[in-house]
Amino acid sequence: MTKYIVEGGNPLFGEVHISGAKNAAVAIIPAALMVDGVCRIENIPQISDVSLLLSILQDLGASIRTVNRSTVEIDCTGIRNGQVPYDSARRCRASYYMIGALLGRFAKADVALPGGCDFGGTRPIDQHLKGFKALGAEVSVQGGFINAGAANGRLNGASIFFDKVSVGATINIMLAAALSDGLTVMENVAKEPHIVDVANFLNSMGANVKGAGTDVIKIRGVERLHGGTYSIIPDQIEAGTYMAAVAACGGQVKICNIIPKHMDCITAKLLEMGVEVDEIDDSLLVRRIGPLTKANVKTMPYPGFPTDMQPQLAAALCMAHGTSIITDSVWSSRFRYVDEFKRMGAQIQVNDNLAIIEGVEHLTGAQIQACDLRAGAAMIIAALAAYGTSEITGVHYIERGYESVVEKFRRLGGNITSVEIEDSDAILTAG
Repeated sequence: MTKYIVEGGNPLFGEVHISGAKNAAVAIIPAALMVDGVCRIENIPQISDVSLLLSILQDLGASIRTVNRSTVEIDCTGIRNGQVPYDSARRCRASYYMIGALLGRFAKADVALPGGCDFGGTRPIDQHLKGFKALGAEVSVQGGFINAGAANGRLNGASIFFDKVSVGATINIMLAAALSDGLTVMENVAKEPHIVDVANFLNSMGANVKGAGTDVIKIRGVERLHGGTYSIIPDQIEAGTYMAAVAACGGQVKICNIIPKHMDCITAKLLEMGVEVDEIDDSLLVRRIGPLTKANVKTMPYPGFPTDMQPQLAAALCMAHGTSIITDSVWSSRFRYVDEFKRMGAQIQVNDNLAIIEGVEHLTGAQIQACDLRAGAAMIIAALAAYGTSEITGVHYIERGYESVVEKFRRLGGNITSVEIEDSDAILTAG
């Protein structure tokens, strides 16, 4: 097991290069299962969720060749329809995309219920199941497994109106429908950049998907998908995390290899807080010299402020002048990190999906534990900005979605070190 030791109080300076989008990669890799031929996928982030999904494909019979650090070639021509076991699925929320991919290719899927980050509440997949049923699949949940299959051996296009906007359901049904018979029309869909990226991947392999990024997506099913090359977009949330770190710690950092338009919702809030942000081609120059000012934040589906950035911005707002209010309308139980911030001296009160933050002069280093991926990133930010030394455990959550996070912060001047610990030490720290 690993923990991070952080000596805080230093401003950040330099450049950081953003990796491929985690949320796109974990959907595109399962989508490769549907391709008859070799997929060359570039700009893949080196994170544990990606490694896990690649191993699941290998277990199902895929041939995978690592070309370089960020490029893999996946050949699923000879893949077999097998069960995605509990031990694999429970470690990664995105394993549920295997359901849509297997249904699309084989019209049958047997996948363990997914795991991933636990926000202390339910993360239902009812909209996924509704969509699969609309496409003609019979779906049951038995013994911790989702069993889905089409009686006639092929899914049929359908009109689907989602009861709520769901990124996961939008992608999963898009995968299943890509190889179905006829036209599928999905309404009230998610519009996040990685939705568009998955649609672009499918189209580059021969699918017929239109409307991704709007409220309505139309998919005309095709007989097969062919091989090809595709490069994943930069990670909006990773970029936003480093922007929030500059806001919390001060300094000046150039965020490189991004799509600035994707960052507008985050940039606007940082500007409101007194952070300077300048766009330079495919980079943003982020600078914070003066004090931070309060801000109110409400998470919304894209193009609103992303729930995945809520904890990181909260870390900065802990040291902003005045009272800030964060409302999370996406995941109401995502404030589990608040108790860890309180260990560092933060003044936060939570009521249901609302957090009220009274800014303090500074945070103080403490022993803290990451409880999910984005909360873990927020704890790094808080620790880098705090006075004194912090120890962060539970960092396996962070490594699910951030490539080389320790090395990247160190290159910016952050005093952060990754150290190995005994299991017994981790239990004592967590307790």
